[in-house]
Amino acid sequence: MNSDLTDSILYLDAVSVSFDGFKALNDLSFVVGRGELRAIIGPNGAGKTTMMDVVTGKTRPDKGTVVFDGSVDLTTRDESAIASLGIGRKFQKPTVFDHQTVEDNLLLALEGPRTAFSSLFGWRNRIAVNQILEALSIIRLGDLKDRLAGSLSHGQKQWLEIGMLLAQNPKLLLVDEPVAGMTDAETEETARLLASIAGEHAVVVVEHDMSFVRALNCKVTCLHEGSVLAEGTIDSVSANDRVIDVYLGR
Repeated sequence: MNSDLTDSILYLDAVSVSFDGFKALNDLSFVVGRGELRAIIGPNGAGKTTMMDVVTGKTRPDKGTVVFDGSVDLTTRDESAIASLGIGRKFQKPTVFDHQTVEDNLLLALEGPRTAFSSLFGWRNRIAVNQILEALSIIRLGDLKDRLAGSLSHGQKQWLEIGMLLAQNPKLLLVDEPVAGMTDAETEETARLLASIAGEHAVVVVEHDMSFVRALNCKVTCLHEGSVLAEGTIDSVSANDRVIDVYLGR
């Protein structure tokens, strides 16, 4: 058996997706190891969003292999089934419950009964306190646990949503442009936050901010026209002539 397949949390091989004749993904092959932190860069239209759509079941590939956790064929599952397997996705714009506290946002997201009523008024009382405290510590919001989420800064809302996904204990977390609109300080803290999550969870980050990508200090994949253009360290990818020509500029 292919060792890349058995050792990976996510395995894509020769995946293609077309929309009205446009190839959004073109024989894309891409592997993420268990607990790995990976950054995805590339110009608009490179296939970054479509790749995440395929992984989460929003888009069906025309052809190719998409395997999760060594054995699960994601092309046969719908979005809800894929989410229940342990794949969490965070979109660019944070989505939190503004009129609930930070702590209650995490409680609403925890594994268990999925209705707001059961989470807040019954099952909540049986949650281990240290589970919430751990999440608050990871997302740097322990001192703000009683604050309404709507009063948080943009960056803090991003961290809270990451915490809400972590509360569901995903094996793989897909994060789309997490630092867009953040201050420099928030951007630096977000890099540290995501790096601290990796290891226990695999994290794939799509981002345009190259200083942030460098701060992640992880393997970088550059997509272009639906395929992998270059892959490696941030220094090697940044120095690649084709990456410079199609994305970074000279």
